[in-house]
Amino acid sequence: MAEHLLLVEQPGDWKPGFPRLPVVTARDYLAGGELAAKRDLRVINLCRSYRYLSLGYYCSLLAEARGHKVIPTVRTIQEISSRELYDLATEELNILAQRLLGRRKTNALVPTAYELTICFGQCDVKELQPLARLIFETFRCPILKVEFRLHGTWRIGAIKALPITAVANEVESPLFTALEGYLSKRWRQPRARLSYRYDLAILYDPEEELPPSDPKALARFVKAGKSQGVNVELIQRKDYSRLAEYDALFIRETTRIGHHTFRFAKKADSEGMVVIDDPDSILRCTNKVYLAELLAAHRIPRPKTLVLRKENLLEAEERIGYPVVLKIPEGSFSRGVHKAEDRASLTRIAARLFKESDLILAQEFLYTPFDWRIGILGRQPLYACKYLMSRDHWQIVKHESDGRHVEGGHETLAIADVPPAVVRTALKAADLIGDGLYGVDLKETPTGPVVIEVNDNPSLDAGVEDRVLGDELYARLIAEFVRRLDRRRTARADK
Repeated sequence: MAEHLLLVEQPGDWKPGFPRLPVVTARDYLAGGELAAKRDLRVINLCRSYRYLSLGYYCSLLAEARGHKVIPTVRTIQEISSRELYDLATEELNILAQRLLGRRKTNALVPTAYELTICFGQCDVKELQPLARLIFETFRCPILKVEFRLHGTWRIGAIKALPITAVANEVESPLFTALEGYLSKRWRQPRARLSYRYDLAILYDPEEELPPSDPKALARFVKAGKSQGVNVELIQRKDYSRLAEYDALFIRETTRIGHHTFRFAKKADSEGMVVIDDPDSILRCTNKVYLAELLAAHRIPRPKTLVLRKENLLEAEERIGYPVVLKIPEGSFSRGVHKAEDRASLTRIAARLFKESDLILAQEFLYTPFDWRIGILGRQPLYACKYLMSRDHWQIVKHESDGRHVEGGHETLAIADVPPAVVRTALKAADLIGDGLYGVDLKETPTGPVVIEVNDNPSLDAGVEDRVLGDELYARLIAEFVRRLDRRRTARADK
């Protein structure tokens, strides 16, 4: 079972009346010995200062080097030490601050500054609790003092880490309640964890209409993990503050930029976790304009494609012809993809899409009865599917006006039964993105296969993508995480 450890700078910082928790001094922790050798340790750094090269800084630095999970991490310490750095991560926080603080008034006068103390994501102002939680999720530091300033709108003016010695007596009880609540989240259900080599979190949304993996597939990931000594847990958006307590993250929720899935990927990457989809893959795949330029630059076969602005809309007519497919830069499961049959429909559809994006994509219409989907993992082919077009429709998924959708059929094949040119082209396209998990969509044409798009978050559903490999598909995914985690552990040990 995982242990947790609290670090203080001086023995007297943890007063006699404080709760009985495992507490050691920073110097004892830095001295090494038995504590340094522990494998499964969660460290709460409560030192008086986190300034560069201080005892508090070195505690977090050495915790990471020893493979211990620690808050705050060195990256968080660096972020909250500089206004220039934390300003980059406060846009979402400022929006919520304006919404919540804009409602507060004192004697009919609106103050121009407001301070909030946050202890492990908790504050003593009920209506500001969502803001406190989001700030802690963004800057995972035990105790924070956040100053908000009103300049037209409420914005974060300053963020400061507070030592436990700065907490007033009247705040001590809420602090310890928040601390004990935070510690209990991870360990409240005891289980035999000594047999597990690693912890893998799978991010999913149980309410998602078209999720990348269905419940049966998720259950098979959990089972595959146990067989390889990996503890697999399903997490949701609300578990963001616990993310760094895991060794790896597997995103099984549809990814988007400006979405919590991207925030999870960035956070996991910054914490040194193994993450699929990694943030770079999400950035490269979710924007079809970027992907189109990337494929063109490397001469990967693709349909005729144009990037359109309002001013050059009719180039689609001149250079591609009708029918032409129009796409918004971000979309999944055939959403945001439309077919224009003539100039009138081109103008009408484009006008609607330009309300969402300054650039849209026009692509040659190539009808085929199915699209190939080649799953790639770690630069190797994993599975192959034929996704059939929805009945009487030109896409795999037909979205009805009432919100319903109709999907076409599917056929799963062994990689050896796929035309070699299709596999080769898929591998070339995926190599441009990275070494993660991708689904490359292709069409076969008389002149050879062409790439439609590369998905960073491909579907892995029970009875579909696993029809050929069965449980082996899930085992290979888990094995890839283990391989990467072993490699990182070895690299740390060699330093």
